[in-house]
Amino acid sequence: MRASTSPSPFDEEPTIAVLEVDLGLPWPDSADRSTLVQLGDLPVDGAGMALGDAWGLDAWTGMDDEPADGLADVSCWGRHEDDAHAEFGGERIPQYGVDGPYGWLDLPLAEAEALATELTRWRGGLQGKGVAVSLDKHTDSYRFRRAGWHHPLHVGAIEVGGCQVLGIDWDRETTRSDTAVNAMPARCIPLCLKAHEVGQTVMRWTIPPYDFDEEDR
Repeated sequence: MRASTSPSPFDEEPTIAVLEVDLGLPWPDSADRSTLVQLGDLPVDGAGMALGDAWGLDAWTGMDDEPADGLADVSCWGRHEDDAHAEFGGERIPQYGVDGPYGWLDLPLAEAEALATELTRWRGGLQGKGVAVSLDKHTDSYRFRRAGWHHPLHVGAIEVGGCQVLGIDWDRETTRSDTAVNAMPARCIPLCLKAHEVGQTVMRWTIPPYDFDEEDR
């Protein structure tokens, strides 16, 4: 799988413009190599996407499922995050371009739940006066976001059901992105097949630039 980028019109940061997936199938000799075969539309979710083999995605676990490895992460941030660090420990969780919150990775689920409860009772949930607390079970929905922590495009690969799955976590720092997925959560973008230069078949997903006029319609 390959990706190319273009600058965002909002902050000039790179955003995904084209995704290509090698399908491991030869392009038919009788077919025109310059032809694009339209497959249909791929719906885009403003919260992120997972692209992978259907057999693997059948085993996908969502946010409400239990983690297969029995582990979870806990993180906290906010006005009194340094006080929480002094009281409970934890380390900065580095992410691309930022220091990240204080947190604890790969805890047994029961231990993680107890810690999150203790943090919340301490000063959690008090707007402007406490810390925000997050308990993230190791579901596939969370693991693909974690896999992209150190990538400038929030992209990472994980194994699901014995298959590699690519996760794309759209940038949450902006309410709108170059792909307009947050401004237009119901948007669908066409998929097509094309011939690769080595004679193989490639699936291409081209994301058009953000249309400022479209937001007003």
